[in-house]
Amino acid sequence: MADKILTTKDILQKEFKTGLRGYNPTQVDEYLDDVIRDYELYNKELTQLKAENERLLSKVDELTKQATLTKPTYSAQPSNTVTNFDILKRLSNLERHVFGSKLDEHDEDN
Repeated sequence: MADKILTTKDILQKEFKTGLRGYNPTQVDEYLDDVIRDYELYNKELTQLKAENERLLSKVDELTKQATLTKPTYSAQPSNTVTNFDILKRLSNLERHVFGSKLDEHDEDN
C-alpha cells in the first residue's frame, strides 16, 4: 500500500475551516475523496492478499499430501544383508581414513 494518501494520524488530526454555515463543503468533499481512494486501494490489496494466501495454503496441502504419500518407512530391524561384521569392517575403514597413519603406527607399537 505504498500509494496511500492518508495515514491514521492524518485522518485523526484533520481540521476543516469553518464558514458561516459550518465546515467548508468543498474542503470536506476533497478530503473524503482522498479517504475513499485509500479505502479502495486497501480493499484491492486485501483481496489480492487473500487470494495469494488461499493459493499458498492449497500448495501447502498439496505438498503435505505428496510428502505423506512418498514418505519412506524405516524398519527398526536391521536388514538381513548387513551383519555386525560388515558394520565393524566399515567402522575400521572409516577410522583408517580419518586417523590415517597414526592408527597404523599405534597398531605396530602394540
